Amino acid sequence: MTSIRPMTPTDLLKFNPCNLDHLTETYNIGFYLDYFTRWPSLCKVIEGENGQIEAYILGKVEASPYPAPVEPYDPGLKIYQKKWPNYLPWHAHITCLTVAPAARRLGHATKLSEALEQMGDEQNAWFVDLFVRVENEAAIKLYKRMGYSVYRRITDYYNDNSDAFDMRKPLKRDKKRKTVRANGENIKVDPSEVW
Repeated sequence: MTSIRPMTPTDLLKFNPCNLDHLTETYNIGFYLDYFTRWPSLCKVIEGENGQIEAYILGKVEASPYPAPVEPYDPGLKIYQKKWPNYLPWHAHITCLTVAPAARRLGHATKLSEALEQMGDEQNAWFVDLFVRVENEAAIKLYKRMGYSVYRRITDYYNDNSDAFDMRKPLKRDKKRKTVRANGENIKVDPSEVW
């Protein structure tokens, strides 16, 4: 039986099977350690019976580095859509979610996402978001089944100049679903506009 537990620095020595996929970003050790220090409760692994890491998630809860231009923040205000369309309110973010090829289709991605969504609700976040390569059709389908929708397309986001979809799922705080929109695939932004 598998179990979800907090991710630790020693897991960096055991998570290679998860990172062998060409669509998975692998970061430097300092990046992972920063997450373990700042958001330890949002970094989790699923460990198999044999002790192998089958999946992991790195997450964080944050907002844009500047205060809301209009207080209190209301995503339904037209001024945000016109003047500050890229302002990010308090939200949860999935930085990395990956499952080892041998452990796919076991529900691991859903379990880890739900754990982060629960933490986002506990911290009164507006939504959970993530970036996914536009060519990663399997992941996009999975996220859509889990209630995510495309908010915008970030052009040339990755080092190889691939685009990313910024996908969002509203949380309990956003009862009226004001932080999501239809047809996000058609709204293109430059990486410099994304915080």
